[in-house]
Amino acid sequence: MLKIGPYQITTPLVLAPMAGVTDRPFRRLCLQMGAGLVVSEMVTSDVRLWNTRKSRLRLEHSGEPEPRSVQIAGGDPEMMAEAARRNAEMGAQIIDINMGCPAKKVCNKAAGSALMKDEALVKDILTAVVGAVDIPVTLKIRTGWSPDQRNGVTIARIAEDCGIQALAVHGRTRSCMYRGEAEYDTIAEICSALSIPVIANGDITSPEKAKQVLDHTGAQAVMVGRAAQGRPWIFQEIAHYLEHGTYLPSPSLETICNILLDHLQELHSFYGDVMGPRIARKHVGWYLQTTDGATAFRKQFNQLETPAAQIAGIREYFTHLIEGKEFAA
Repeated sequence: MLKIGPYQITTPLVLAPMAGVTDRPFRRLCLQMGAGLVVSEMVTSDVRLWNTRKSRLRLEHSGEPEPRSVQIAGGDPEMMAEAARRNAEMGAQIIDINMGCPAKKVCNKAAGSALMKDEALVKDILTAVVGAVDIPVTLKIRTGWSPDQRNGVTIARIAEDCGIQALAVHGRTRSCMYRGEAEYDTIAEICSALSIPVIANGDITSPEKAKQVLDHTGAQAVMVGRAAQGRPWIFQEIAHYLEHGTYLPSPSLETICNILLDHLQELHSFYGDVMGPRIARKHVGWYLQTTDGATAFRKQFNQLETPAAQIAGIREYFTHLIEGKEFAA
């Protein structure tokens, strides 16, 4: 069990915050599919930028299951504290601080994993945010800035001392980006050094991998990111394997079709009839990565501009799959 402040997370599976992916429709879907906790897309700590349509949608949490975890990013302690306060006022129940994102546009602004180079600034930011709100604050980091500067254990100790209540660690350094394989020895060191819960992240792509990482690191939970894109049922598969040691059958084509249709309708409802279909295209691409005739269908699907046309297109495509017919664009 993962305990974050007053919240007991009974399923040790967390959806990683991913910009442009973990919007409200996807978070709700992953919870339905077995995730124990989901974290919002990263929101800038500069509240002056919150008036954009993108930020307003990222700050929308009405109707979401508890606990609502909201991730903020920035490099100025006072701005981060203000962002935390404002999010708490808007319904956030956990504030998550991003010190794990390796993207250049984030790191160039001295935010994300770039902060790990400056341990004094890390302490100032964590102290400011924890002191600004009366809800739990969590932190996401990497194992260090580069392979020869793996200071993840040091940062983790600073985090615990500052009052951070749970720590997610991605098993790569910032300079590794998402290349190569994640390493879990540093995460194991961090788990041994701390008394607060640690969530292991990086290449959790299967039930077996989740169990191996939990066993190797001693972490209280695993965080799943890219592997959930187009495959949100991975949480059910991992939870079942952890509890029973056996595999769930793969979802049928009918089940996948129904999940995808529900997801599309949520996207259309959340983003509207213009943006909804545009944003749906990338999700459909992820769902259909391994299905027959997907390349031809996706080319056609990406031309569809209305919710009704997208729903009809998916129904027609899956009817062909279920009946074993070849899809002809």
